[in-house]
Amino acid sequence: MTTWVLLRGLMRESRHWGEFPMLFQNTMGAQHVVTLDFPGNGSLHAQTSAASVTAMAGHCRTQLKQLGYSPPYHVLALSLGAMVAVSWSELYPDEIEKMVLINTSLSPYNPFYHRLRPANYFALLRLLYGSAVQREKLILDLTSALKNHSEHRQAILQQWLTYAREWPVTRTNILRQLRAALYYRATQTKPPVPVLLLAGQQDRLVNVRCSLALAQHWCCAMRLHPTAGHDLPLDDDIWVTQQVKEWLDS
Repeated sequence: MTTWVLLRGLMRESRHWGEFPMLFQNTMGAQHVVTLDFPGNGSLHAQTSAASVTAMAGHCRTQLKQLGYSPPYHVLALSLGAMVAVSWSELYPDEIEKMVLINTSLSPYNPFYHRLRPANYFALLRLLYGSAVQREKLILDLTSALKNHSEHRQAILQQWLTYAREWPVTRTNILRQLRAALYYRATQTKPPVPVLLLAGQQDRLVNVRCSLALAQHWCCAMRLHPTAGHDLPLDDDIWVTQQVKEWLDS
């Protein structure tokens, strides 16, 4: 029985996956696809965000146990979620069978100026102090390569604004999540499970060199999307699903 666990990144929640979980489940033939929220985000927005990536991993384990899903799991994770997946695999290698990590970065493998492009340092202040409209528009601008004036992009922005108003993420929780990502340091050993790295070459948030460096250090499979940005499942969900399926089939 295959259970895929999907983890998102900073300030994002399970609803930000959109139609991807259904497409992924249908294509992969997975019996279970479970989307989890980190404390402080989504359905758990009223909770205090975990202070560390390791604590986030522990919360995922607790949620899955409460939901009745037993390990081992397959994990597909994006950005901060991918850091959580790596931490999880380090602490409990028997619980994860395979990992797909999307547009992530890790200390000590990647320098800070690749993990967050310097042009975006000021944008962090706008995330913290801007309005919900400004914040969601900025996140979409930083994470997606979809055309600026397309109807699809505008529809996504309106949906995200609805999410932000229904389940807002507090400034304190944003800072706690940022700090957790900043201070997390992976071990300098290859993850104990098979890994596929996916990255968008037009990622404006995290330099694609981060994924390239991880692939080199870990000697693992990697696929690059030439036109997608940081939120690869948003920009091209079919491509992501196809890459995972081909990797598993091989």
